[in-house]
Amino acid sequence: MKIEVGAYEAKTKLPELLRGVQSGKRYTITHRGEAIADLVPAKGAGRHDAAQAVEDMKRFMSEKPVKGVNIKALIEEGRS
Repeated sequence: MKIEVGAYEAKTKLPELLRGVQSGKRYTITHRGEAIADLVPAKGAGRHDAAQAVEDMKRFMSEKPVKGVNIKALIEEGRS
């Protein structure tokens, strides 16, 4: 999702825009209606988030094991 933001607004709201970028938003910075720059997540940012998500899931699964659920059946159901 790209959102257009004027240059002055981008300057005054940079911390807010950076938080938006961290959550996956993309901004196009304009000057007098003309696009001059894109504010997007860095290339390595997604990898760190994915690695962290895997670690969080492993920790969750080890702390709270799920009993009585057929994981293979759920996977097959998702493939259909």
